[in-house]
Amino acid sequence: GRARLSRQDGRGVEEEEEEEGWQQLYPGHIPTSPLQKALLAAGSAVMALYDPYRHDMVAVLGETTGCLALPNLRDKMKHHPEGYRILQERPCIRLSTLDMARLRGLPDGSLGREYVRFLEDNKVSPDTRMPPRFVDDEELAYVIQRYREVHDLMHTLLGMPTNMLGEVVVKWFEAVQTGLPMCVLGAAFGPVRLSTRKLQVLATELVPWAIRSGRNASCILNVYYEQRWEQPVESLREEIGIFPPP
Repeated sequence: GRARLSRQDGRGVEEEEEEEGWQQLYPGHIPTSPLQKALLAAGSAVMALYDPYRHDMVAVLGETTGCLALPNLRDKMKHHPEGYRILQERPCIRLSTLDMARLRGLPDGSLGREYVRFLEDNKVSPDTRMPPRFVDDEELAYVIQRYREVHDLMHTLLGMPTNMLGEVVVKWFEAVQTGLPMCVLGAAFGPVRLSTRKLQVLATELVPWAIRSGRNASCILNVYYEQRWEQPVESLREEIGIFPPP
């Protein structure tokens, strides 16, 4: 409707957006007020808790509640040589940017080979990561996009599958690392769907290890993973500060 009206009266969309105080900061951006963000956060939290595999709702929750965590993550990247270069060059992890044949040909144990193995074994694709929409800062939008794109690499480095147990463990690690409320919520409420036996393993072994690793590790967004495909997973774990999986 806005576009049609602007064509009819001869004004550009950008002129009309400025008059209304509405400006799209990046493709797909949807500006929202604090009240709208609160409503979106509440609704997406309910849906994400009801169905943790609703990745669209998890994405909305992360964007609408990350107002404090995202600037902190950006600052960590800006003050790190590799993280700063990532912010400047804006790499993205998509099937269109990955040479899958080359990654499959890398030695077993290398980051690239194990990442592709993780994608194929769990039948997931980097292209399923939703682009940001509700972050009202273009640079912060990239930060949360980068976090989403390296999520599968966290599964690879932590040795965790995509079942509920694996997701909860990764969320504990990411909650400590990023401070994103979405991760904290997933870590806290994800275990309610686990069996008693898995809860015992989670509480006695996996969560303590994930928390220790998250505290000990350097910022996971400061690693230019695309330039580390040949590096052995064990070497990269040691460099970042992730303890070997139990």
